[in-house]
Amino acid sequence: MSRINPAELNLNDRVVHISRVAKVVKGGRRFSFSALIVVGDGNGYVGYGLGKANEVPEAIRKGVEQAKKNLIKVPVNSNQTIPFEIEGKFGAGRLLMKPASAGTGVIAGGAARAIFEAAGINNILSKCLGSNNPHNVIKAAFQGLQRLKTPEELAARRGITE
Repeated sequence: MSRINPAELNLNDRVVHISRVAKVVKGGRRFSFSALIVVGDGNGYVGYGLGKANEVPEAIRKGVEQAKKNLIKVPVNSNQTIPFEIEGKFGAGRLLMKPASAGTGVIAGGAARAIFEAAGINNILSKCLGSNNPHNVIKAAFQGLQRLKTPEELAARRGITE
């Protein structure tokens, strides 16, 4: 799979989750932050990244840079939905994604909603099965979205010409 050049796309970033973690040292607690970021162009390209730093803005910047390196192309059809039902799995997190008719909207929880909106999927039904940890949900969504194929790709794979 060829790498997608983020410079050619008009990407918007969205903060999904920010965690404050504490390391106990001799003088007290040292706080640092991790930011889970999703970037997308609203036209089928989406990526996610995790940035860690001592300040929130720096963690977000690092997360955006990481997300731009992890871009994938999602097949979105004319109804602005996915071509078929699929389930993504990562760790204890499972995410069921179903195509929806026009006008349905994005029926999804916080972390999954961010991915679908960034990718330009406006009609979809999804349900977290198992863990609803934002890290696992996002990775499960990406695992499922990467496996999606367009109807033309599936027809070519099966040898159907029409």
